[in-house]
Amino acid sequence: MVRKIELNFFEPKHSSTSSSIPCSDQRCNTGTCQNNQCYYNLKYGIDGGPLLGTSGYYMSDRLHLDTIFEGAVTKISSAPIVFGCSNYRSGYLSKYEKALDGIIGLGHQDISVISQLSAQGVTPRVFSHCLSGDIVGGGTLVMGEIVEADIVYTSLDLSQRHYNLNLESISVNGWALQIDASVFATSKDRGTIVDSGTTLAYLAEEAYDPFVDAITTAIPQSVHTVSFKGYQCFVTPDSVTDIFPKVSLNFAGGVSLNLRPQDYLIQQNPINNGVAVWCIGFLKIKGQGTTILGDLVLKDKIFVYDLDGQRIGWADYNCSLPINVSTTIGTGRHVNTGKISRSSCLEDGIITSFFVTLIFWFMFL
Repeated sequence: MVRKIELNFFEPKHSSTSSSIPCSDQRCNTGTCQNNQCYYNLKYGIDGGPLLGTSGYYMSDRLHLDTIFEGAVTKISSAPIVFGCSNYRSGYLSKYEKALDGIIGLGHQDISVISQLSAQGVTPRVFSHCLSGDIVGGGTLVMGEIVEADIVYTSLDLSQRHYNLNLESISVNGWALQIDASVFATSKDRGTIVDSGTTLAYLAEEAYDPFVDAITTAIPQSVHTVSFKGYQCFVTPDSVTDIFPKVSLNFAGGVSLNLRPQDYLIQQNPINNGVAVWCIGFLKIKGQGTTILGDLVLKDKIFVYDLDGQRIGWADYNCSLPINVSTTIGTGRHVNTGKISRSSCLEDGIITSFFVTLIFWFMFL
């Protein structure tokens, strides 16, 4: 049985404040021109699969924001932003099971939503997310900096297209793997990328085998090792927390992203008679020199993308809990005590439509 998914696409004709972007507009420098209208054509990969594609035309409309201070809405404002209105999708984006209302652009280029809002003085040039790893999912997206004492930072290389960090080494149970540092060095086709649009994680080809071998060596011999659909997997009746090693991704500046077993393993089947199959969620793509840190390792952590400070920070966190947020430019702190569920319902009634609008990109008035 095919489950129908109801989408809510943005309809420019239903908005009194929307307008198309003509070719003469300086904001069209990233697009092409057709009939005096600015068009775009984007293709990108995700999870090692075929390229996804979307094309269409640029539009402008107002994004409505609610400002929160100490748990209450203090100001309702709006700001014009430019976004892509898609009229063609290919790859996974055209599949019903991958249906979505839209994709919010949070890159560090000038055209991204965060850069546009910052340029208008609406928000600081920093955003944060906390992705819940429990079975219900959900989390929080913040335009502003999440303020927590345990956040550590490493430098962000803004000369690259993606969110590139300087990974220096990988440790398993405190022992650094014998991987040449040049494997992780940032270049045109190498480097380490933080990407919330990727579900799992990928290691540079030269780092993959040493990583898997170190984990396999660290677990008891009683754990049965199997191969499942290209994954390195393990059959175990025990809790993975008790028998699998801790992993540390060590970055420039002497900071580490510490991973529990459940941050690099994925369960392939429900526990049956006390036995479960767990697989390493880091994959290898032949000929791939890029390391990609996807949602598998980003979950259950606060991540802060500080573009002005050219740094990314993180800290372990229960993403279902309230979070302190600084949303002002300069001094001052706005404290938010709300949370958003997987279904994007406002559980506490305090997060406001600001976060909902950002997750469902096309909810403009």
